[in-house]
Amino acid sequence: MAWKATDIRGVDVEAQETPALSEQTVSEIRALFDRYPTRQAVLLPALHLAQAQIGYLPPKALLEIAGLLELAPAQVLDVVTFYEMYWRQPKGRKLIQVCRSMSCELCGQVGLLDAIKAKLGIEEGQTTPDGQFTLIAVECLAACDKAPVVLVNETLHEKVAVKDLDEILKPE
Repeated sequence: MAWKATDIRGVDVEAQETPALSEQTVSEIRALFDRYPTRQAVLLPALHLAQAQIGYLPPKALLEIAGLLELAPAQVLDVVTFYEMYWRQPKGRKLIQVCRSMSCELCGQVGLLDAIKAKLGIEEGQTTPDGQFTLIAVECLAACDKAPVVLVNETLHEKVAVKDLDEILKPE
């Protein structure tokens, strides 16, 4: 997946009146302060808590976390953009992760990924307009002996063929 730069310079997050983080999430983040040696060390769990509350990490939440942890917003953004487990935009109800390891590639992952894109009408990193599916390719799902594999939310589908996609990609 190619990285895409997002220009948020035109987004005035300070003008939004309501906070992104709930009082409960802020309290849960503050409760972590005594468990870690520095505020910076609280960053990963704070991001997890915020994402659990909102479903993704919008710019306003990142600014609020930076303020709580006394970090520069750039430090928070650096972490969010480094790890694949954090989302800066809403994701679909079903997260489709296609393994692109060598084993999966040799067993047909490229054709499988192309078929999923065509079936859903989206590219890697995109979500269907109805919010049902988000598609990403990941480096390894640790099931090389069952290649190619596709993880849909928490369900691993093994030895997936294009003919299996209708069953795997059933909408809710």
